[in-house]
Amino acid sequence: MIRHLVLFKLNEGVRRDEPRVVAGARGFAELGAKVPGVVSWECGWNVTDRPIAYDFAINSSVEDTDALKRYLEHPAHQAAVAPWTDFATWVIADYEI
Repeated sequence: MIRHLVLFKLNEGVRRDEPRVVAGARGFAELGAKVPGVVSWECGWNVTDRPIAYDFAINSSVEDTDALKRYLEHPAHQAAVAPWTDFATWVIADYEI
């Protein structure tokens, strides 16, 4: 099984209550159920105010590297990620569990 972690940092001056950000978070909240092969799906906003903290996180798992590839290429994933390129940066870690 592969754990897929993504941490998003909103760009300077972007607020999480902006309509485009709210829509982006909603898109991720709904994504796990739309892509076959996703075993687990969690996402949400950071609840701390530490300066090094990222703003939004996705914690998910898929069966194997083939399932991860299918997830990344899935149109629903592409559609969910697209808006975030306008208002955030992110880091990713994929590892076996």
